[in-house]
Amino acid sequence: MISWRKHYKQTLIAIGLLLSTSASIYGQDGDPKNGEKLFKANCTACHALDKQVIGPPLKGVVERVKTEGGVDKDWLHKWIKDNKALRASGDKYANEIFEKFNKTEMLQFPNLTDKDIDDILAFTTNPPAPEPEPAATTATGTDAAAAAPANNTTTSVVIISLLAIAALLVWILIKLRQLVKLGQSEDLAGLNETRVRSFSEIYEKYHYIGKGALAILAILATYGIWNWVMWIGVYKGYKPEQPIYFSHKIHAGEQKIDCQLCHSSAKYGKVSEIPSMNVCMNCHRTISEYNAKHYMEPGKDKAFYDGEIQKIYAATGWDSEKQQYTGKTQPVEWTRIHNMPDFVYFNHSQHVVAGEQAIINSFNKKNPDNKIDVVCKACHGKIDTMNVVQMANDFTMGWCIECHRTTEVDMNNGYNKEYFKNLHDKLKKQYPQTEGKITVDAIGGLECGKCHY
Repeated sequence: MISWRKHYKQTLIAIGLLLSTSASIYGQDGDPKNGEKLFKANCTACHALDKQVIGPPLKGVVERVKTEGGVDKDWLHKWIKDNKALRASGDKYANEIFEKFNKTEMLQFPNLTDKDIDDILAFTTNPPAPEPEPAATTATGTDAAAAAPANNTTTSVVIISLLAIAALLVWILIKLRQLVKLGQSEDLAGLNETRVRSFSEIYEKYHYIGKGALAILAILATYGIWNWVMWIGVYKGYKPEQPIYFSHKIHAGEQKIDCQLCHSSAKYGKVSEIPSMNVCMNCHRTISEYNAKHYMEPGKDKAFYDGEIQKIYAATGWDSEKQQYTGKTQPVEWTRIHNMPDFVYFNHSQHVVAGEQAIINSFNKKNPDNKIDVVCKACHGKIDTMNVVQMANDFTMGWCIECHRTTEVDMNNGYNKEYFKNLHDKLKKQYPQTEGKITVDAIGGLECGKCHY
């Protein structure tokens, strides 16, 4: 009897271990967490879990292909690794999908292992629950809106109280004046009659002081007018609102997008043009919502950013549901921020290419605590930290001349080195006292005709 019970217990333990091992093996058919990383790295350009982007939504794709096409997970492995070869083999379901999605060819992923694909499919079948968002450190738009009435009420109460106090003080002063007048003696009354009551009499009595004061006022007025005239056309700090909100801090700072990816003509053209909306669509064709939870501007929320992306779609005529252009576009009237006067010639390519390293070195030498790594920042400021772009410098003639007087020419510039060789050799002989450190003014940087024509 004891022996039977002993074997019975051992049998139960063995069955339990077998079941747990089987469950473990089944659970390890794919790792959803690793699959999420692989999905974001390889699939998000064309797919989302819950909506169509370029390709179909992938949530529950394993069950869907089994129901629609009668195929299993092995078929998905072949499709993901090389869908082109699968279609070429005459696979019916593969060609049906190709036709269904306007013959848009999916990329091949031969680098993904079977384990990688299993992990991705596990993620699409059972995506991990999203991590709870950290508590907001700044007031959201809703909180700000709720707090606004209370702030307005408090402000109104304070203003009304101050006005009441001011009115009371005026009333007290009037009453005191009346009491003083009633209590005046006859001597004081007679003295009041002899007071000087006209400006001409006062001026006649104190004309030297008056002339000195007028001279000082004239000097101050002249200085004020001169200062006002000299600052006409200087708009440092100017940062207008744009029809579509665009944060350079998010794109150039957080996402590390190179300036010249959007402003492609800055390096090889005279003007750094405003990028067309097609440039925006290179990314936002697949990025239809804002998911960067790690960075959110104070007072703005996800709904705000998503709304601005929808403005891009409206401007380009993009139908995100059908994943095609409608042909109905809306021009975007951007507000220009940096604009040189018509009588000033400025060439971006000359500064970005020929003078790039020299400008960066000169700026960092003058600003050791505020160094830059891209030549654009020398004139436009640290754009990658600006949510709203503003004019960071004066852009006056004096500001440009000062830069030309202090920026050293890069004598070892690899760009057209042979072209500049004779000029550099000549300058070294002409200015031996500088020991090869030649500033831009020595190569015509102060000639009027260089910038004015």
